[in-house]
Amino acid sequence: MLKIYDEKNLSELIEKLENRGSGADGNIENSVKNILESVKANGDKAVFELCEKFDRVKLDSLILSQREKEEATAKVPPELKETIRKAAANIEDFHARQKQQSWSVNSDGKILGQRILPLARVGLYVPGGSAAYPSSVLMNAIPAKVAGVKSIVMATPPKEDGINPAVIYAAEVAGVSEIIKVGGAQAIAAMAYGTESVKKVDKIVGPGNIFVATAKRLVFGSVDIDMFAGPSEVLVIADESADPAYVAADFMSQAEHDPMAASILITTSEKLISDVKNEIEKQLPTLSRSDTIKRSLESYGSVIKAESLDRAAEISDLISPEHLELMVKNPFELLGKVRNAGSVFLGENSPEPLGDYFAGPNHVLPTNGTARFSSSLSTDSFVKRSTYLYYSEESLKNASQDVIRFAEAEGLTAHANSIKVRRNRSERK
Repeated sequence: MLKIYDEKNLSELIEKLENRGSGADGNIENSVKNILESVKANGDKAVFELCEKFDRVKLDSLILSQREKEEATAKVPPELKETIRKAAANIEDFHARQKQQSWSVNSDGKILGQRILPLARVGLYVPGGSAAYPSSVLMNAIPAKVAGVKSIVMATPPKEDGINPAVIYAAEVAGVSEIIKVGGAQAIAAMAYGTESVKKVDKIVGPGNIFVATAKRLVFGSVDIDMFAGPSEVLVIADESADPAYVAADFMSQAEHDPMAASILITTSEKLISDVKNEIEKQLPTLSRSDTIKRSLESYGSVIKAESLDRAAEISDLISPEHLELMVKNPFELLGKVRNAGSVFLGENSPEPLGDYFAGPNHVLPTNGTARFSSSLSTDSFVKRSTYLYYSEESLKNASQDVIRFAEAEGLTAHANSIKVRRNRSERK
């Protein structure tokens, strides 16, 4: 079930992983474009029709009412409510530490500064297919709230029996202002362009299927988006001290997401490889999504034998995984040797699901090798930076010749003239 790689065919694995994120085919893209254009042109009318067509639900309102919210949250078990509140507190505490401050410097008649300003309105997409994801609500909405976003709207698909109550309760805890009963590409269009019922947002975040991901990509520019997300992955670096039962369990926790999810082990121990295989065979039949796990591991379950942990870290950086687990004797020592990972989990008691749900760091992470240059969702994702400057008359005079020289070197004489007219008037005083 797991394919073994070595230095000779490592490039084959990297290429295979990268090809998972090749994107939508032409038919899907054309379908999404048609949906976007329809909603842009016809607003609510198009959204109602598309909801009835794709979700088989006839709505009388796109917005979830206060009564519907109260009825749904009353159905959430008290124990789950408590867990959601605990997770929310952890996530809020972590993200509060990320906040940047505005700053300014004042010297020699010059004031220079930068303002950190929250976005005004953000849209959050939450899938609503075969599974419910209250954790996604917390991870996407709380950083926005901490950043100072005043209006957070959540879109999630309507269902005949209603939206999952835990999702609605998580939205309440996370500070979501408004819930839209719309899914798919039509939800992205409504938030990106605005309709009679849905006010346009500045940014759209959150996971979704290929139609949602394609819609987000196509509306980028009209609004900002969080990232172009690809299939998920976990990479485990393990030495002889690693417990094979833990490695196998973490492999399968990632694999149950999607048949295209990748689980990768880099190890210095030959024995661990065979022990992990045995553990997978033992644990797999006990899991509810065993078919999905098996398909994922057969396609992308991979093992790389490394000569040393240093080399394991180098290989990991080449792959740049979304999740990186360091199941080694001294994980903090190895942490300093890896650069490219969305989030790093240190030691055998810090499995990836802990980060997915509860610990506090964000689970919206760069996938498909993009951890080489991008970061997790954070408070930074929901702010913009605006700079400012002030020069006194004397300060401008001192800088004028340098600015004129630069402008003339680029052939922009009007730029130079803007400075000259001020300098000349100053000199005539």
